[in-house]
Amino acid sequence: MLGFQPPAIGEEEIAAVAETLRSGWLTTGPRAAELEGRMAEYLEAEHVLALASGTAALHLALVALGIGPGDEVITTPITWPATANVIVHTGATPVFVDVLEGDLNIDPALAAAAVTERTKAVLPVDLAGQPADLDPLLALGIPVVEDAAHAAESRYRGRKVGSIADVTCFSLYATKNIAAGEGGLISTNRDDVAQAVLDLRLMRRGDGSLYDIPVPGYKANLSDVLAAIALCQLDKVDRHTEIRHRQFAAYDEAVAELAGITPLARDDRDLHALHLYVVRVDAETAGATRDEYQRALAEENIATSIHFLPVHKLTYYRERFADQPPLPVAERAGDEVLSLPLSPAHSDDDIADVVAALRRVHERFAG
Repeated sequence: MLGFQPPAIGEEEIAAVAETLRSGWLTTGPRAAELEGRMAEYLEAEHVLALASGTAALHLALVALGIGPGDEVITTPITWPATANVIVHTGATPVFVDVLEGDLNIDPALAAAAVTERTKAVLPVDLAGQPADLDPLLALGIPVVEDAAHAAESRYRGRKVGSIADVTCFSLYATKNIAAGEGGLISTNRDDVAQAVLDLRLMRRGDGSLYDIPVPGYKANLSDVLAAIALCQLDKVDRHTEIRHRQFAAYDEAVAELAGITPLARDDRDLHALHLYVVRVDAETAGATRDEYQRALAEENIATSIHFLPVHKLTYYRERFADQPPLPVAERAGDEVLSLPLSPAHSDDDIADVVAALRRVHERFAG
């Protein structure tokens, strides 16, 4: 089976972990601090804070902004459930609005129409590495918390993702472009948000016996062991981007010839992070449904994934927020999206194998 998104880990990461273990720093220490400093430079942001996960980053970002019971946060249904879950964790209500047909990112016009006196933030997602359309969201005058789990390398209209929104949250999960296995980052240019997150992530301020707690915080800090891996990945980010460019180009060339198989739109005004290669399978033209294509590719020993099923249709959200109106673009996309294998760990021959298998499956279904 050709894996969907295996991590691109080498001897450098193994050596960095061993060195960290020998240093005696297992929890947050000098490597986490180095990661924060280097990522602040990379993201062109005033502050970067390392956290235990991308989910923790999103959660603490909302808490730092004072969001809680009675508040509403506008977000997209085409995302991993964590994006909505953290809103619920604060006691606020997620308000799902539909997405754009081309890139499946949140529709700014619909987000604007959903604003009420209870709206305290907008939480867009940079799906697959394509930045959401941030300027009209920022123009609403409401804090924007950007879920950039897929978008560490992205630029929006020439500006680095991580330096634009009030708060931007990244993931260091095993499949991400900068991977540590687990972990997350918050970037912000707001001093008040940075200080709030510092107080929230580790449950104490001060050293040794002279500690205090200004707020009842969480345990959401990043260990030095994981930070050491992320630092090695940051060193490789340009090299890995070159590999992803080749993989995207190979897929673009292939699917252009396959009726009913269409990649998500990429805006040439922006820099796409090339995190996921997502296609939509139009069952009528492609001759079979997305699920049938996924099963057929598995029979060809090609692992794929789905990014994403609409969150508002998942059991908890469907039952808890039963008055959620239909979101037709997202719901149709949820039946069509399929992500093809993509990783710097894959060789060009691996991607050629995927293309050959996809062509065979398409020939079988579409004739």
